[in-house]
Amino acid sequence: MAVIGFKDWSVLCAAMAQGEQSIILRKGGLAEGRDGFQFKHREFFLYPTAFHEQLAKLRVPAGRDVPEAGEEQVAFFAAFRLEWSAAVTDWEAARALEPFHLYREEVVRERFDYDEAPGLQVAFGRALRVEPAWIVPYERRFGGCRSWIQLPEQAPAFSSMSPALDDTTHAQRGGQLAAWAQRFGIELRPVH
Repeated sequence: MAVIGFKDWSVLCAAMAQGEQSIILRKGGLAEGRDGFQFKHREFFLYPTAFHEQLAKLRVPAGRDVPEAGEEQVAFFAAFRLEWSAAVTDWEAARALEPFHLYREEVVRERFDYDEAPGLQVAFGRALRVEPAWIVPYERRFGGCRSWIQLPEQAPAFSSMSPALDDTTHAQRGGQLAAWAQRFGIELRPVH
């Protein structure tokens, strides 16, 4: 079975590993293909990417550091177990997700409006801590503007990882997001 990595900003990967965020918002990278971005994997490692302007695009406390992203190796400190995904094509629905993520509103709007088809993909799941971090030598094929990458097969087992959130808090967030989906008539697609 393939070991999959999902590239996201290092600050967001850290926020998920600490239980601060349980959703992923994505428009898609330039290399997503004609069908665009889709959440197509149930379990994946969060691949932290370096982007020095991350903090200016996020709502985070002053003084927070951007976790280092190595040039010669990649440290995976979190994984994600997806529970559902949804397409959001109504701006007000996308805007109503604000309590569940760290992006500034203008960044969400920019992503929402990007290309001819306004909208975003949103996914809810549970972050898992990878302790100790799984260190992988950087390979050129990891680069580029793509969301999904295949990783080496010697990965830690998902069953050995601890959830970033306790069961009660995770269930509460799931319930709040289910209410959000119902309010806006959004279909939640379970991932198998």
